[in-house]
Amino acid sequence: MSVRLNHTIVAARDREETAAFLVEILGLPPATAFGPFLVVDLGNEVSLDVAGADGPVHPQHYAFLVTEEEFDQIWGRIKDRGLTFWADPFHQRPGQINTNDGGRGLYWSDPNDHNLEIITRPYGG
Repeated sequence: MSVRLNHTIVAARDREETAAFLVEILGLPPATAFGPFLVVDLGNEVSLDVAGADGPVHPQHYAFLVTEEEFDQIWGRIKDRGLTFWADPFHQRPGQINTNDGGRGLYWSDPNDHNLEIITRPYGG
């Protein structure tokens, strides 16, 4: 049996701002409305369904496997926006990227303090 992730809900203080942020930084098509969600399609049969939160948002971690070219494009958009980024998940190495497993990776925060990550190689790969 193969189990694949289909979607996950991303809690947001402002769903429109969060969906637009994800779409812009990751270089994705505009989000679409579905009930209370703004659906950000990642293009691999997985979506991030952004939902407005009635209370506090508890930051989560979302990691995206991207190509080397996509990494450069996303990193460029992060830098163009003046966003702080780190080489590690604990935000101890600002302004750096990592080269774990022979690839490249970095972390940055969305408007809700979710810890976002892009990597060009899966960990342990």
